[in-house]
Amino acid sequence: QCREINNQAVCSCLPTYVGSPPGCRPECVTSSECAYDKACINQKCSDPCPGTCGISTICNTVNHSPICVCQPGYTGDPFTRCYVLPPPPPPSVRPSVIDHCVPSPCGPYSECRDLGGSPSCSCRIGYIGTPPNCRPECISSHECASNLACIREKCKDPCPGSCGTNAECNVQN
Repeated sequence: QCREINNQAVCSCLPTYVGSPPGCRPECVTSSECAYDKACINQKCSDPCPGTCGISTICNTVNHSPICVCQPGYTGDPFTRCYVLPPPPPPSVRPSVIDHCVPSPCGPYSECRDLGGSPSCSCRIGYIGTPPNCRPECISSHECASNLACIREKCKDPCPGSCGTNAECNVQN
């Protein structure tokens, strides 16, 4: 943006950009441009934890991904809700089976299956990557090809058939 101060043009980057004109740029485009404990969210290096984990949980960021665990003394799915641990059963009751998926070691947007005493992680249907770094296909349209837009975290044609045959369609803002 440019303003006049004492009959001189003074340029500065827009509030959401960093650098100095003419080199204004977004703070980040990918999470690898951010500190290890931050993720690139809407072109800003931000804490990916807020709103990610469930109730009664602790969130730590590891390699740009939020990792949710239940608070000490709690159990459950840390991505939805953790509950107070029940009191231990009386000694005469046979020991319960250990579920290696509680708490889930898989990260957000993932599923955990206990296979023969060890956890097996996979990304939920509709998400890409490898646990613990599963993620949506896109968050904003700049992550999609020029003829697609980010619609409900998927790169899709925003107006199918609107360009006609043998025409090239490009997404504009």
